[in-house]
Amino acid sequence: MTEHVRGTEGYASEADTLVARYESLAAEDVHRAVLHLFPTAPARVLDIGAGTGRDAAWFAAQGHRVVAVEPTEALRQRAMVLHPSPRITWIDDGLPELAVLRTHHQQFDLIMMTAVLMHLDSAERARAMLNIASLLAPEGMLIMRLRHGPVPPGRRMFDVTTADVTALAVPVGLDCVFEHHGGSLGVQNFSAGVTWTTLALLRGSGA
Repeated sequence: MTEHVRGTEGYASEADTLVARYESLAAEDVHRAVLHLFPTAPARVLDIGAGTGRDAAWFAAQGHRVVAVEPTEALRQRAMVLHPSPRITWIDDGLPELAVLRTHHQQFDLIMMTAVLMHLDSAERARAMLNIASLLAPEGMLIMRLRHGPVPPGRRMFDVTTADVTALAVPVGLDCVFEHHGGSLGVQNFSAGVTWTTLALLRGSGA
């Protein structure tokens, strides 16, 4: 992509630091609250804002086919070196449009969005939810983690609530079936008082 993706400010310049932070946490620990919702049979997984590839690599190791979307080149390039896998396809794309990904005309059984939606303003979130819903297969699951707390210098973030998400999700055929609130596993975020909301949204078979 040649155009700047809003919300990615600060990530490229801190790529090495972020790689160390993200990779220090195991995917199964970060997503422990929703492990029971992940598909057990091989599935099509989309990881939006895949960062260092930690989660994408974990899903690939479980036998899933993963499309990893990451707009920050500095992170994406490091991720491809850290986690080489024939089960992961990397795409340079970003929200709210996901313009490149949508040209592939794929649908996914599981879509992951960890610390992504809070980078978008209200209008961008509405557009993003519409595009994300179009990528979910019938009875597919969207799982997102929302960050709450102090905004790091140089970052673009908004406080997004469960009510904000469900107000956008219901009109596009997604129902919130799970909600969990918890603290941060990372030392830096924990010290800063950052907390997280994990939501699981299900697309109905007729949606």
